[in-house]
Parts: sequence; C-alpha cells; structure tokens
Amino acid sequence: MQFGSVDEILKFAIGKEKEAVAFYTDLSKKESISSLQQTFRELAQEEAKHVKLLTSLGKNTAAIASYQPKVIADLKISDYLTEKEYEEGMPMEDIIALAMKREEMAVKLYKDLADKTADQEPLALFRLLVQEESEHKLTFEKMYDDYLQGQGN
Repeated sequence: MQFGSVDEILKFAIGKEKEAVAFYTDLSKKESISSLQQTFRELAQEEAKHVKLLTSLGKNTAAIASYQPKVIADLKISDYLTEKEYEEGMPMEDIIALAMKREEMAVKLYKDLADKTADQEPLALFRLLVQEESEHKLTFEKMYDDYLQGQGN
C-alpha cells in the first residue's frame, strides 16, 4: 500500500472508519436483543467520532505535526482470540471479541504503514492513528475482561 500524501492517508483512514460505522450500524439493525442493539449503536457513534477527528486533522496539519505520542497499555487479550464473523444471537463476549479483533487489525495496519515510511509528516499521522486504534482496542479489552469477571470467569 503506497500513499502519495498525508491527504491520501487521511482519506484511506476515514474510509476505514466509515466502514466501521456502517458495520456496527448494520449489526445494530440485525440484532434482536435491545441491549446489544444499543451497544452496536454506541460503537458506531464512537467510529463516527473518529471520522470527525480525522476529517478535522485534514484541515489542521499543525495538529499532526505537534502530535505527541503517549504509551497505550496493551492487555494483549485479542492476541489469544480467533477472528469471528458476526452471527445474530452470538454471546456478548464474542461480540466484544469481534470488535477487539477489528481494532487490533487497524493497529497492525497503521503500524505496518508507519514502518514503511521515513517521511516525518505521514509517520506522525500513522503514529496518531496507531494510538487512536490502540485506545479503542484497550477499551474493548477492558470491557471483555470486565464482562468475563462478571460472569464468574
């Protein structure tokens, strides 16, 4: 995957976030359990916030240049889970795992892209995207852990 500019990177990342919005919105419509419908709507709203963030970055290159990365914990829970396809009625822990794996793949994608560039402006943007997706992954890892603890596991 090659990008010619920061704008192309942003366009790609925005497209990925829009895919996630559509994915979770679609799941909210397919799910019959109201609490899961709500969970999917909330996930879609989170991804929509990312679309806004990335869109605003395109208008503010200084924000990218001034970005200071921070360390995001990785509980590595998703490392031990297999990727699943959504099935109506699947248990909550599988739904959280599905979301976690999606975020894990996004982190890996942006890390790989960062490793392939030496240009500082795209590198800073990829690092920002890695951080954002890492935060989302951590959110799902904590949610998964809390859910399992609540189930007595």
